[in-house]
Amino acid sequence: MIKTRCGWVSDDPIYIAYHDDEWGVPVRDEQRLFEFLTLETFQAGLSWITVLRKRENFRKAFDNFDYKKVSTYDEIKVSSLMEDAGIIRNGAKIRAAVSNAQAFIQVQKEFGSFSKYIWGFVDGKPIQNSLASLKDIPAKTELAEQISKDLKKRGFKFVGPTVVYAHMQATGMVNDHTTDCFRHKEVQAL
Repeated sequence: MIKTRCGWVSDDPIYIAYHDDEWGVPVRDEQRLFEFLTLETFQAGLSWITVLRKRENFRKAFDNFDYKKVSTYDEIKVSSLMEDAGIIRNGAKIRAAVSNAQAFIQVQKEFGSFSKYIWGFVDGKPIQNSLASLKDIPAKTELAEQISKDLKKRGFKFVGPTVVYAHMQATGMVNDHTTDCFRHKEVQAL
């Protein structure tokens, strides 16, 4: 049986697996939230498939997204990451990952967990959208703008409203699977 998926999914097996297994599924695990935040910041200005194809390399390069380790990276480590052809070699984004890890830890100290902080913007429950087609999916929302401002105030970088909204979609804070997609109802039930 052929499954209907969201219109943005190509026939690339990496994209299909990401869409079918991860996108829109609520994530509350700290390390996974940091992983998605980091990947989304590297994606800024690029296509998501570019990041997904390099995901395993990012995991190796960034100590499996252990935010405590990433928060301690120095200029020597940043320079070595700039030499790593397996990731996106953007110095500003690499440095942002380090400062974001530091800010992530500060949020944990203030709120008990990053998950509690970020999910607090949606009262702990995913926003359930009913979007008919790809053209109905927004690039950003007022809530994403609000979260973006708050993250920036806390020292996060590369977290504009488009990046934040992509993070919300990826981590299931919002269900933007289109209504014709087989995952819409499945994710809604999580």
